Amino acid sequence: MKVSQTVFEGLRAVEIVTDDMRLVAITEFGPRIAFFGKPEGENLLLWKPGKYGRGDWDLRGGHRVWMTRPGADECEDTYATDNEPCDIALFGNGFCLTGAVNPSNLTRRGMTVKLLGSSSVQVDNFVINAGDMLYSGGLWGLTCSLPTKGTRYAIPIGDGSCWDAFTMVSFREWAGHGAGGFNDSQIQVTDDMILITPKGVENKRMVQAHPGIIAMSDPVNDVTFAKKVVFNRAGTYPLNTNIAFYIGPDNFMVEMETMGPEVTLKPGEDLIHRETWVLKDGALPFDSAETVKNLFQ
Repeated sequence: MKVSQTVFEGLRAVEIVTDDMRLVAITEFGPRIAFFGKPEGENLLLWKPGKYGRGDWDLRGGHRVWMTRPGADECEDTYATDNEPCDIALFGNGFCLTGAVNPSNLTRRGMTVKLLGSSSVQVDNFVINAGDMLYSGGLWGLTCSLPTKGTRYAIPIGDGSCWDAFTMVSFREWAGHGAGGFNDSQIQVTDDMILITPKGVENKRMVQAHPGIIAMSDPVNDVTFAKKVVFNRAGTYPLNTNIAFYIGPDNFMVEMETMGPEVTLKPGEDLIHRETWVLKDGALPFDSAETVKNLFQ
């Protein structure tokens, strides 16, 4: 295992490398995770700086941490400070990146990445209230995956109780985007999972998923990548959902998204939204929710 500063596509960065996994995060701006995959393999993440944007904001890709606001899971301040450099701290099994102060709400976003095993990391997305007033909101971990031919995604649903239920928010369109509508053949709901087979038609869903898992099966690279968060039934989540996905036009990316509950932060307090990432050899068939859950055993 190696944790070191490096240069990635001409940008200052830090990386974790093991026999089974490589993760690279950019420190020149962000914070952003720009690469995740096998050490000698292809990047499972979209990484195309300068190609996709919204005004002055550059999507770039990779994994980023955004803030949600009560009653608005996406608002203008989520886009702020992405172009500013990060503070960096390295330690034995990982690193911490802290972004610039947001001038509109005096918060700082960041992420701490720790190695859990040769093919697993803990990604702590965080926000700090750096001001002297209260701040309320939550955190949203967005990972821009790069689907290849035959790539599928799975979200286990339900808690297994005798009052089993889940919430799904469907979009006909949003902010001038969306083409798949409510009845979309890319999205299938089974008895225990939501299965996504991206066909290049722009759409998204937000889901209340008690297991807190979204997984990607990639037959071209012969790997399965999954993220997991802990769902708090008592928490206040955006639209009562903790998992989301976005299918980009022409499959330029599929965002694997997790959200945490919203809280009020006093000055100096922080909020952590913890994700566990795993990378496994082989493309799982996603034939049952238990198969997906077992990725984290």
